[in-house]
Amino acid sequence: MAGRKKSGGRKEPLFGLAAAMHDLRLDSKDRIPTAEDPPKKPAAKRKPVIDDADDEPPPRETKPRPTKGNKRMSKSRVGFSVGRMFYWALVCGLWGVIALVGVVVWAGAHLPPIQSLEIPKRPPTIEIVGLDGSVLAQRGEMAGANVALKELPPYLPKAFIAIEDRRFYQHFGIDPIGITRALVANVLHRGVSQGGSTLTQQLAKNLFLTQERTLQRKLQEAELALWLERKHSKNEILELYLNRVYFGSGAYGVEAAAQRYFGKSARHVTLGEAAMLAGLVKSPSRLAPNRNPEGAAKRAETVLGAMADAGFITDAQAKAQIAHPTITVKPAGAGTVNYVADWIGEVLDDLVGQIDQSIVVETTIDPKLQSAAEAAVIDELAAKSVKYNVSQGALVAMTPDGAVRAMVGGRNYSESQYNRAVTAKRQPGSAFKPFVYLTAIEQGLTPETVRQDAPLELKGWKPENYTREYFGPVTLTQALAMSLNTVAVRVGLEVGPKNVVRTAHRLGIASKLDPNPSIALGTSEVSVLELVGAYAPFANGGLSVAPHVVTRIRTREGKLLYLRQADPPTQVIEPRNVAMMNQMMQETLISGTARKAEIPGWVAAGKTGTSQDFRDAWFIGYTARLVTGVWLGNDDNSPTKKATGGGLPVEVWSRFMRSAHQGVPVAALPNSQGSGLVPTLAQITSQITAPTTPAAPAPAANYGGGRSATPTRTAARPEAAAGLDGWLVDRLFGGQR
Repeated sequence: MAGRKKSGGRKEPLFGLAAAMHDLRLDSKDRIPTAEDPPKKPAAKRKPVIDDADDEPPPRETKPRPTKGNKRMSKSRVGFSVGRMFYWALVCGLWGVIALVGVVVWAGAHLPPIQSLEIPKRPPTIEIVGLDGSVLAQRGEMAGANVALKELPPYLPKAFIAIEDRRFYQHFGIDPIGITRALVANVLHRGVSQGGSTLTQQLAKNLFLTQERTLQRKLQEAELALWLERKHSKNEILELYLNRVYFGSGAYGVEAAAQRYFGKSARHVTLGEAAMLAGLVKSPSRLAPNRNPEGAAKRAETVLGAMADAGFITDAQAKAQIAHPTITVKPAGAGTVNYVADWIGEVLDDLVGQIDQSIVVETTIDPKLQSAAEAAVIDELAAKSVKYNVSQGALVAMTPDGAVRAMVGGRNYSESQYNRAVTAKRQPGSAFKPFVYLTAIEQGLTPETVRQDAPLELKGWKPENYTREYFGPVTLTQALAMSLNTVAVRVGLEVGPKNVVRTAHRLGIASKLDPNPSIALGTSEVSVLELVGAYAPFANGGLSVAPHVVTRIRTREGKLLYLRQADPPTQVIEPRNVAMMNQMMQETLISGTARKAEIPGWVAAGKTGTSQDFRDAWFIGYTARLVTGVWLGNDDNSPTKKATGGGLPVEVWSRFMRSAHQGVPVAALPNSQGSGLVPTLAQITSQITAPTTPAAPAPAANYGGGRSATPTRTAARPEAAAGLDGWLVDRLFGGQR
């Protein structure tokens, strides 16, 4: 191995494919010549290659230097890439246009044929008027009469254009400039701060579409806007818009909104009121001036500024209106009369069937009496609700023939629409006792019949008087006037609980009544309306009545749809028995539990009632003109702080009845001719000043308005000695005392 150069390291031999490819080299002769290549020189003689793989390392591979041709190829490739991008962008754009057209066609396919589209009729409204013809309330979607554009003050439509669609007279139903401006504003504010819908689009939505926010609805809205612009002039579209747009609180159209919020026609609104109406469209529920006066006023300032920017008013006019903001007024029909309106809405279907046109419902409600009833309930509760822990009240006043003149279903309609006068059923307590005593009189007893007031026990149930005092032998008149529970139970058992139930149903009680011994103390629940209606025969001579509030229903054009026919008179109480019952219940106001109930110059009668644990306090009283019932208590049936029928309910009743009888000719309660049972007015007056000595000593204390239950018992369960029967009776009777 001598003479060979030493290598830098050991070389491993190569075999197979690697060995075959090791010496493979390409030279210039192996390349395909191009036009740009320089002419080739004759190849020189190649020297023989000596295989010295073991001694020399393989030659290092080097990258070819970029040539001018390579640079040109790179530029051509860049141009090719840009071209391809432009090509595919064009293709995608065309497909996008096709897809958009397809979506538009699809959205339009879900619309009725354009040629069959018509401006829909207004939704039906129900206008409820009182006895004097004044509007009490409106139901349904409140829509005022159409007002022509030329009848409105010029600044009213301009207010809407300024804040909602300043380019209204320039666009063709869709405003691309407005849409672009809205998109830019929304992107900058990172949210929806502006809308791009035109007045025409808003009208299309209000007339034909729902309020849902979907792509389909927006596309349909745009198509319908184009159709409206083609079919109607700009002024016609603006007039339609003003008469159909929603303003909150159930008001559709500027006329209804002006009446609702300002108590005047849209023809007479001021500049500030016009700005407030225009500002409502953005958010009717949130900006309604009767709910959010501050928000509505602030929005009106924005509208006034927009009007000034558009040149519709001067800056001085805008500043003057901002300095003197609009003052809203309470709309007609607000308040507790809405309980009446809801009650009417529930019975309309039975009277006229499905309503497909606007109607006027004429009622028996006297607006003056309604206001007096509302004030009596609300003011008395405001003054004494905390003292007695009473949160709610109800009042019903009707004529002796059943025509409801006033109804209060609660102290605040906006807070609770539950009608406690019609829907709620509560235990009437001793206010139910007249049906017990009427049953007894019909079986031969008289007001002077004597029964024993003494402790009583029925299978563990021990009904007691409110004061737990007993007076021995008393007349039925005294027992009813002082609301003695033991006598009522004895008389009820004597005449039979089933007969008492029959009497109550005959007089007008519709609720289910349980014929058990405790029925004499009013343990079965009834509504205020039916209890007042059942007292009406005592005031009209014994005739049955059907409480009613609707007299006529007609269309706005005057077509009669319903006319109430007078009920045929049915004698449910004999006149002589009516006279005896009136004598007994007059004594309740003279010397009994309702001594505070007094109407100067009028003969009145009635009965108080209080249920167990002071949960319900009642007074039902009547004259020859009105029968009125008052209930006070709590919706959750929780006990009050000893509120009794002879206390707060009598005060509410007296306040209302005194107001209702002012300036009305005095009339006496009905009585049998020559019976001598009903005292004259002079006799009653002398009895008030010098009362006769009763057969039993009258209690000196206030009897709690005819309390029909003892104070709450301390024991939650009956004594074991009472046995199972006593426990069952206690549960069936509800612990009534």
